[in-house]
Amino acid sequence: MTDPQTGPKTDPCDLTLPEAALALRRGLTSVALTEATLARIAASPLQAFTHIAADALTQAKAADARIAAGEANPFCGIPVGVKDLIDVAGQPATSGSRALAHRIAETDAPTVARLRAAGSVLIGKVATYEFAMVGPDFTLAHPPARNPWNPAHITGGSSSGSASAVAGGLVRVSLGTDTGGSIRAPAAYCGCVGLKPSYGRTARAGAFPLSPSLDHIGPLARTVEEAAMTLDLLSDAAPVMPTLNDGIRGLTIGFARAWFADDPQAHPELVRLMDEAASTLSLLGARIRLIDLPDYPTTEAAASVILHAEALAEHQALIASSQDLYGRPTLQCLAFGAVLTDDDVALARKAQARLKTEMTRAMEGVDLILTATTLTPALPFSAFDGEKAVWTPMRTIAFNLTGQPAISIPCGFADGLPMGLQLIARNGADALVCRAAQAYERATVHSLLHP
Repeated sequence: MTDPQTGPKTDPCDLTLPEAALALRRGLTSVALTEATLARIAASPLQAFTHIAADALTQAKAADARIAAGEANPFCGIPVGVKDLIDVAGQPATSGSRALAHRIAETDAPTVARLRAAGSVLIGKVATYEFAMVGPDFTLAHPPARNPWNPAHITGGSSSGSASAVAGGLVRVSLGTDTGGSIRAPAAYCGCVGLKPSYGRTARAGAFPLSPSLDHIGPLARTVEEAAMTLDLLSDAAPVMPTLNDGIRGLTIGFARAWFADDPQAHPELVRLMDEAASTLSLLGARIRLIDLPDYPTTEAAASVILHAEALAEHQALIASSQDLYGRPTLQCLAFGAVLTDDDVALARKAQARLKTEMTRAMEGVDLILTATTLTPALPFSAFDGEKAVWTPMRTIAFNLTGQPAISIPCGFADGLPMGLQLIARNGADALVCRAAQAYERATVHSLLHP
């Protein structure tokens, strides 16, 4: 195998998931791959991992035995990271908080159980913003994960460690969660792929809930193919892989340009990158049509009410016993939920229902939506003082309200840092977002670039 930047791949950690699966059946061992991964994690300054599994090599030996016996699952023997919001039996399950510092998961979350059943090496837990809320917070037990492209900048959250570990070459795939963009925004900031499935396509059990009606579990990966393979493993729904390479000729893509370009927070380079992406998709055979989407600030406000009301309900018991162990920014977020009334939540639910109707109308005559993931590249850590929440401008939470599948993939750089575009389809059309993302990825060099 050859890396376009450095030539032949000499480190097994640099193999794609399909390449590694093939190599594991041609002489590479999972033990060797896991040892190389552990060495890379140990040498990394990114602070992406908060825990390394003590039985990682034991898991790898068991995978080697399964492969020797004829196991064909491509995930068998592959090291995978898991966000420290999702339970892995026998590993810490702290949700990034001192309030759960001593919690060890007794059972696997259903998504993790699927990885384990496939023979994956659950190599450790990766960092998360506290309870998937806000960050980075330097007062917590583990320091914030760092952006592989510039360690002085954030990864975004809340799947901070997942994005850092994948983009930094520590693992090819990591599980994350997404309630308002927590898979897609870190993927955009760190230059990897982040896939939020349709609501309910993957099981949410076994992950500490932030806002159950908005929560999703999905993969962050180095490439679209690896993300698609992971989604198929995590779900019993119709697989996305069979149509992954079908291309986009004849599809109509609605370009929601004004949704980001008219916002004064949008980085000037973002507009150029998105126009270039639309042109690339057109050259691949898609018809590009400008469309208008529902007002984003209104959508974000409604989502914020729902998220904070549900979050407070999930935390009330733990706050009662451990409030002094929470980080200040997290408590500030939960305090917002405490001032909401039933009428506030009812109005937000009506806005959510209206958004679904308006989004359906906006997609009439188009197969996919193209828009930006975030409006700027990753901010520097210096923008955060650890005492208050700092919101970064994104275009993600609308699709948590609607439940539509959405994928973020790299589309270029601004100020030396990655930027991401987002593709969105109708509910249940996860295969279509993966297919379009694959076509774009293969037509560009962005997935080939790494820190």
